[in-house]
Amino acid sequence: MIRLLTGAFALALPAAAMAQETAPEDPDVCLCNVGRPDPREIVVTGSGALRPAKGDAVQGVALIGDLAPGLGARIENRLRDEAGIVQFRRSDGRSAHPTSQGVTLRGLGGNASARALVTLDGVPQADPFGGWVAWSAYDAINLGGISVARGGGSGADGPGALAGSIGLYSTMTQGVEASAAYGSRDSWDASASVGGKLGSGQIALDGRYSRGDGFIPVIEGQRGLVDRAAPYEQGGLGVRLRFDAGANSRIEASLRGFADRRDRGTDFTDSKTDGVDASLRFVHDPYNATQWLALAYVQIRDFESGFASVAAGRNSVAPALFQRVPATGLGARFELRPAIGGTNPLRTGVDWRRTTGRTEEDFFFSGVVPGRHRIAGGSSDTVGAFAEWTSGDPADGFLWTLSGRVDRWWLGEGYRLERNIAGPVITDLRFAARQGWEGSGRAGVRWTSDAVSLRAAGYRGWRLPTLNELYRPFRVGAEVTTANEMLKPERLWGGEVGVDWDSGDTKLTATLFANHLTNAIANVTLAPNLNQRQNLDAIDSKGVEVSAEQGIGPVTLRATYAFTDAKVDASGSAAVLDGRRPAQIAKHGGSVSLRSNDDGPFGGFATLRYVGKQNEDDLGLLELGDALTLDAGLSWRFSDAVSIEARGENLFDELVPAAISSSGIVERATPRTLWVGARLSF
Repeated sequence: MIRLLTGAFALALPAAAMAQETAPEDPDVCLCNVGRPDPREIVVTGSGALRPAKGDAVQGVALIGDLAPGLGARIENRLRDEAGIVQFRRSDGRSAHPTSQGVTLRGLGGNASARALVTLDGVPQADPFGGWVAWSAYDAINLGGISVARGGGSGADGPGALAGSIGLYSTMTQGVEASAAYGSRDSWDASASVGGKLGSGQIALDGRYSRGDGFIPVIEGQRGLVDRAAPYEQGGLGVRLRFDAGANSRIEASLRGFADRRDRGTDFTDSKTDGVDASLRFVHDPYNATQWLALAYVQIRDFESGFASVAAGRNSVAPALFQRVPATGLGARFELRPAIGGTNPLRTGVDWRRTTGRTEEDFFFSGVVPGRHRIAGGSSDTVGAFAEWTSGDPADGFLWTLSGRVDRWWLGEGYRLERNIAGPVITDLRFAARQGWEGSGRAGVRWTSDAVSLRAAGYRGWRLPTLNELYRPFRVGAEVTTANEMLKPERLWGGEVGVDWDSGDTKLTATLFANHLTNAIANVTLAPNLNQRQNLDAIDSKGVEVSAEQGIGPVTLRATYAFTDAKVDASGSAAVLDGRRPAQIAKHGGSVSLRSNDDGPFGGFATLRYVGKQNEDDLGLLELGDALTLDAGLSWRFSDAVSIEARGENLFDELVPAAISSSGIVERATPRTLWVGARLSF
């Protein structure tokens, strides 16, 4: 297990990450491992959650630590170390278009909306309008760790956890931490966190700024006069407060804002994302007594982007569309864990989430003057209640869990209006409101004997179509994709069996899974250059995930591999897709990493990642080749407070194809990038 030590207040890992609580005389400390107690590992709870429950131990869970910010490090790239995690584009948040940054697992892909539930301290993070994830929003957060739970979530997770859940967990800084680095292509990266006592509580301030001249996205040999480097500039600030509110109780408040500026390497492709998030929670968390949590949050997003039309030969470019997307997400959650027989086997709760948003677009340009305007949008609401019972403990040899959830969903009246800017209305549509019920849940068991654990779980989950999928048509080059206001919710049935081996320095995990996703939303080709978002009959995905970890003195060697066999089941107008592999899903993926794990003056890491071939489009006519990349870094701490580091991304300068247009133009992900910088901590 990855060590997560963050001082007096650290990562509050979710249920799956910890299965053993501590003695009652020390209520703030958990001695924990994935499903097994390990007295060498100390994780101090304190950020955003109740004490870890035990139910998620029946599924495969990975913990990612060593998340020191700055020096060019990216959260989305760190996630790629876990085989099976797929982001819609292989490029990261410095060069990918912001609307292409959804995330999924286990081959359940098909479009840019996330099918994995991403949370920050328990708060959902998908964009309220589009369902993509703004990874640059986490630059201004001091993260203590990440948990990755593969497979449909328990009823407690809520809608959206079809492929799994990715939990980001912040930590309250004590003292001062700062870093600054300079990198290739005149790139700068600076971060700082400061925290300390404030009356009877704590305060932490976090900030980050990064910029770079960027690289030319189009591969060499296909570039024209219009192609240039794509610069980026990103930054954010956050403040978090924590106050005691009586015995075993605390109030936590968080406010953060971020800004993201980048373009796509030609004129008229600038994009801008601004966001503000706030949350307030009350946590009552005594040991082996009734526990409860109350949470409320708000997300505000304002996204703008230009899209260009590049002439054949790439020697001229003109604006094609300008888009602005204001969106808001609101939510609340209450969870209760009553004390029963001196423990807390039962979790019950209710939650609510509302999203509103619209797209405002100018298109049909004559020169640089738009001729037509479109506005489309709507709202969605979900209200759910859940209960989960977990009995036993892996440390005692056996654990079982059973959970259920019921949700009521509403889609408010949608709309799409198109008009000539200098003339009459062309389209004025209103889409009737809809509503329905969905159920989800999980059943699972885990048996442990000495170093070996066996586990099995079955689950059902669901996802509501995003406002973007329902109401917004779009165009990429000559290809037009129309919206579909009649899309149905996606529904998943899945199961897995796994084995874990933990004998101290050696850890092995293997999981076999099978998923059946009905009503899968995909962009379906209807005719040349004409697509529509449709519900496919299903995506069937099965495969195996393997990870191995070995401690070797001062270093840890870790390897992960995922084999995913995913196929589309389609009929009707989408029948041509039947039996094909979903777009953007590779059959093979893996990584091997070597990281230092002691407190000596020298440290470092090296990570080799492989991603297999995958289809760019639903018909499989365009293929993205496989790629093998190497990231590595070295550090030297020459005093208690100061260290210097050097690191490199894609050191072999491997061509990692990220996208292919219908005309065959290939875009690449990040080329070789070198960084050197320093860290300060006291």
